[in-house]
Amino acid sequence: MTFSHREYGAVAPGILVGSLSRKAGGLFNSVRRSAQELSSFGARVSVFGVRDEFTDKDLQAWSPLKPSVRASRGPSFLRYAPGLFQDTVSADLDLIHLHGIWQHPSRVALKWKQLTGKPVIISPRGMLDPWAVKNARWKKSLAGFAFEYSNLHSSSCIHALNQSEAESVREFGLKNPIAIIPNGTDIPVFSGERETHKPDWMRDDPRRVLLFVGRIHPKKGIEQTIRAFAQCVAEAPSIGNEWRLVIAGWDDGGHLDDLKRIVKELGLERDVVFPGGLYGEYKAAALSHASAFVLASFSEGLPMSVLEAWAYSLPVLKTVQCNLPVGFSAGAALEISNDEKQLAAQLVQHLSRRDLHSIGLAGRTLAEAEFGWRSIARQHLQLYHWVRFGGDVPSFVMLD
Repeated sequence: MTFSHREYGAVAPGILVGSLSRKAGGLFNSVRRSAQELSSFGARVSVFGVRDEFTDKDLQAWSPLKPSVRASRGPSFLRYAPGLFQDTVSADLDLIHLHGIWQHPSRVALKWKQLTGKPVIISPRGMLDPWAVKNARWKKSLAGFAFEYSNLHSSSCIHALNQSEAESVREFGLKNPIAIIPNGTDIPVFSGERETHKPDWMRDDPRRVLLFVGRIHPKKGIEQTIRAFAQCVAEAPSIGNEWRLVIAGWDDGGHLDDLKRIVKELGLERDVVFPGGLYGEYKAAALSHASAFVLASFSEGLPMSVLEAWAYSLPVLKTVQCNLPVGFSAGAALEISNDEKQLAAQLVQHLSRRDLHSIGLAGRTLAEAEFGWRSIARQHLQLYHWVRFGGDVPSFVMLD
């Protein structure tokens, strides 16, 4: 199925998301960049979201789009946002694409569909994976019976980031069509002057950096990574002489203090660094000068951080729960466990390899070939036209 630019511009999607800022983690980059690329094709994109403490700092990053933002009330996990529903009704949309579930925007999408009869596409973003469903189960049950179960079952299509997430959608009991479209990433162009922008915390220590960038949350396996790194250094002192671990990200729920305490208890203050959240040029500088990337996650939809690491030619150490098996088959990733004993042995093995650079180059090739934003946006537009206007079923849509 193909469309001209004129046909692309005929669709008016509403992008609905719980957070428009860095607080959304990987969604901040993936949803924002997707929306911007959709707009570049001529689609009349409207964006709606809920205000949080970082919205004012990050709203300009959505340019040229101008999101509608509403303040929230009530418990943080429900995030009731008065006025958000009316904003969507007033926007003359062809469809709503909801990113993320279990919060108030889901109720907005459900009410909008009931009022207009137009399509709603839902991207669970890993939130229907078994680990995620079990986490904070009572809150999700409350939201489920209030609105989410109806929202999911009545949606025109579920957007899964990969085959694994599609299987989780079916295991949850949903029979809707499923569109499998991955996240994308920006592919940086290097100028050859990267050394001048090296972060201070990298200049202060000549050792190679094993980097984590993302939200500081228990599901990311950061505690297990720290404890495994401690074992790795104890069992193979040469690793400690050559490598240090950098944990960069914003604290989600107070987990950072626990991690810092563990580092101190293990005597790793010299070996583990917490530079805080990294954004824009600061994140680019960290990725440019790291030597490997690690994500020992327990549950992911499709992690933007891994795609970004590949775009910067970094070899990636990741669990199968990251839901990017193509990284293993393409020789761009090394498998790790989130069990700290197994992970320690794997770190000794992987960080001693002499072919890490070639693994990173394979990641760059993979990112360029399969995860550029332009091709991802084309698939979203094909999906939007299909659910709104009908026609041939896109090749990436599963009907059963």
